[in-house]
Amino acid sequence: MVEFRTLCLLAAALLMGGCDKAADAPKSASDLSGVTLILGDQAKGLRTVVEAAHALDGIDYKVQWVNFQGAAPLFEALRAGAVDLGPAGDTPVLAAATGGTPLRIVAVRRSQARSIAILVPPDSPIHSVADLKGRNVVVSSARGSISQYLLIRALANAGVDEKDVNVGFVLPTDALPAFNAGKIEAWATFGVYQAFAEQQGARVLISGEGINTGLTFITASDEVLSDPLKRQALRDVLQRFAKAFEWAQQNPEEYARVFATVNDIPLKVSQLLRTWGDESLLPVEERDVQALQQVDDLFVEKKIFPHRVEVRKLTDTEVFSPQPLAAAP
Repeated sequence: MVEFRTLCLLAAALLMGGCDKAADAPKSASDLSGVTLILGDQAKGLRTVVEAAHALDGIDYKVQWVNFQGAAPLFEALRAGAVDLGPAGDTPVLAAATGGTPLRIVAVRRSQARSIAILVPPDSPIHSVADLKGRNVVVSSARGSISQYLLIRALANAGVDEKDVNVGFVLPTDALPAFNAGKIEAWATFGVYQAFAEQQGARVLISGEGINTGLTFITASDEVLSDPLKRQALRDVLQRFAKAFEWAQQNPEEYARVFATVNDIPLKVSQLLRTWGDESLLPVEERDVQALQQVDDLFVEKKIFPHRVEVRKLTDTEVFSPQPLAAAP
């Protein structure tokens, strides 16, 4: 009897040991339950469409959103490792890369360049880019912005020397009320600020169509891309972002209402933004690399950027592909 009880106890001990080892076993290489992606955003532009489309429903990992009012602080956070991902226009991405921010371009948001423009008041005597000679032009928001790129190219196309134009740089949140008050002769701006001004009667002197790339890039930190599990989660989240932009294209009125509510802007302003073209999230193509390189080369030539960057070396074309999700949200 004693021997039988001893054998039973030994068997139980072996079973318990096996259970403990199973509990201590490493998680599967595809288990994302312990992964958290910190998603940077600008003025809630990305988060709004993603949440409106419920694109992140059912994810196996966690996400945290961090909102910034501009690209400069967003890329400072990316450099510091405080965010894993960040969306920004072409020139801010180049400025960050020039400054040594460890980033890679992993996807492109393709849209029309109508959402960038040089505006003048409705009763302005300025009727062409050539008329900007001797005038004061405010650029939002800083040197190296998409608005400055439009101004530089527009002046060159019109045969106006940049030295003959008085250029100042003002944040769009400050420039908008000043423009509406008639204190700015011409304003190079973009996006919702441009839509606000146009809704109030501002006249478009020239838009970015045919000049600006119309591209916004999704960038990721080198650190997140070198982590296999985070890279896997990033691949999934990008596919979900793409689905969100598809939803916005199919539901423009609903998206306009959501965007207006989230950003606390008039519905008419949001609707105007929607008329400027739909956005799509796509893999980076060779034409995108070439377009971005041309922007960088111009800014280096103008001594706005201190040195050239090789755009192709900034891209990671393997993390995002147009393959469908295993389970759509």
